[in-house]
Amino acid sequence: MRSTHDHGTTDDTTDSTMDADDVMDATRVTPRDRRRLTAVAAGVTAALALGGLSTVSAHGADAADSARSATGARPTAETTPIGFGAGTTGGGNATATTVTSLAAFTSAVTGDKAKVVKVSGLISLTGQVDIGSNTTVLGVGSGSGFTGGGLRLKQATNVIVRNLNISKPRKPSDGITVQKSTKVWIDHNTFSADRDHDKDYYDGLLDINHGSDNITVSWNKFADHFKGSLVGHSDNNASEDTGHLKVTYHHNWFSDVYSRIPSLRFGTGHFYDNYVQGAETGVHSRMGAQTLVENNVFRDTEVAVTTSRDSDVDGYAVLRGNDLGGAATEISRTGSFTTPPYAYTAEPASSVVATVTAQAGVGKL
Repeated sequence: MRSTHDHGTTDDTTDSTMDADDVMDATRVTPRDRRRLTAVAAGVTAALALGGLSTVSAHGADAADSARSATGARPTAETTPIGFGAGTTGGGNATATTVTSLAAFTSAVTGDKAKVVKVSGLISLTGQVDIGSNTTVLGVGSGSGFTGGGLRLKQATNVIVRNLNISKPRKPSDGITVQKSTKVWIDHNTFSADRDHDKDYYDGLLDINHGSDNITVSWNKFADHFKGSLVGHSDNNASEDTGHLKVTYHHNWFSDVYSRIPSLRFGTGHFYDNYVQGAETGVHSRMGAQTLVENNVFRDTEVAVTTSRDSDVDGYAVLRGNDLGGAATEISRTGSFTTPPYAYTAEPASSVVATVTAQAGVGKL
């Protein structure tokens, strides 16, 4: 029997309810201990089911990209997004404005004219600040960003958010919410909270919902949290979300994030070259979502990919080239999304940990 815990979410909030794969019991053996006890058996099962690791793919890659992969050269920070968010330019070449206070930041990101806003220092906030269209938000150095709340992109288009520390977003605020928005690039940020509180004390680190589309999430670090990244807030939102929620996640580091890495409803997700470390449940494809899971590395993770939990309708997944590291998989339906409609090079899983741990998060641009 499947539960429907996520139903009934209101229009202006993202899901903060408890999925079965999120439930914690403080009196039981810790998830990490349980993962270690089951890793060997799960790894044998997963390896047999997948028939070993698949070969590296380089769909749409040019000869130079293929040569870089063949010689072991690692990718570096992009100047433009790869994936579904390709073509996002944000504020472009607009003259940058540097802000050091919440009031100055709120004023600087308002409106839809082209603008580049640099955040210097760590700013405390309650709730979320709305970001206008045609905006680039860029943290200065490695110690700038926001704590206590987050940013919201609502009915916005063409937005870039890079090099920010976003920490401890108190419920009902996510670290970043993308709502009814298109063409978004979220890159080289560090999202974090802690695991010392109840799972609903903080909200999501990055949630994408309400028909948002054409988004790339790249080179970010997500750490010490229960609810990582939710794409599609409710099982009841098919009319708005179907045909949308196209999201690429690549070269992200998920460290001790319990679940939703990501959880995807209705949409189309490409999850490649990510490092998932210390999760209970990783990629969760549900409500007919199509997900391609490619050349990722999972460590100390119980279930790397599932298509069959919590919702009335299962999702779809295609797995290739992943290093499951002993994690199990729950694939009830194999997907049809195998060739993304953009150029990219998926480096082999064997180099992902070194690449991602060296280059993901703030201070690496």
